[in-house]
Amino acid sequence: MQADAIARSYRRWAPVYDVTFGRITEAGRRRAAQQVNAAGGAVLEVGVGTGLALGRYAPHVTVTGIDLSPEMLAQAQARADRDGLRHVAGLHLMDARSLGFADESFDHVTAMHIMSVVPEPRRVMAEMARVCRRGGSVLIANHFARTTGGWAAIERLAAPLADALGWHSDFDRAEVLSEPRLALVEETALPPFGLMTYLRFRRVD
Repeated sequence: MQADAIARSYRRWAPVYDVTFGRITEAGRRRAAQQVNAAGGAVLEVGVGTGLALGRYAPHVTVTGIDLSPEMLAQAQARADRDGLRHVAGLHLMDARSLGFADESFDHVTAMHIMSVVPEPRRVMAEMARVCRRGGSVLIANHFARTTGGWAAIERLAAPLADALGWHSDFDRAEVLSEPRLALVEETALPPFGLMTYLRFRRVD
């Protein structure tokens, strides 16, 4: 998807995201926050959206968020202000393909259900690896294309609607596995019905 298509799509989704897609994707955010909280440190959330995960991070964790959608970011900032989330260090309008942070700035980088949305996902993976410290974690939750069965057929039929839907229904898992600085250490199916997958990587180089 192109950046302008993403911006248009999420301008439409922003008012209803929390009560629609946000509920379906809750399991990934919960698992990522639990692992970040256990380790502590500084986390960058790529594609912070409306800020649904912000309140799940513990007060001892420093949280920075970025998103390409001004409408989503406005809701995330309103949530942080309303809920008094003082551990949120900043929320920035930024393209995930070119993160405005120095190398190894964060202990953890999370990307919750955005990899099938962003243009050039391999470039985004490279940027997330770059800003994560050596030994740190990159945590991804996403839907990946099935190769067999009824869901696979549905995903193929929905694929041409990517710009309208706001994500690629047939997103290939290989797109997030090619970054040489990231070693996959956990892969878990998530509810509902195992449609989502949680991947935990360790920055090794």
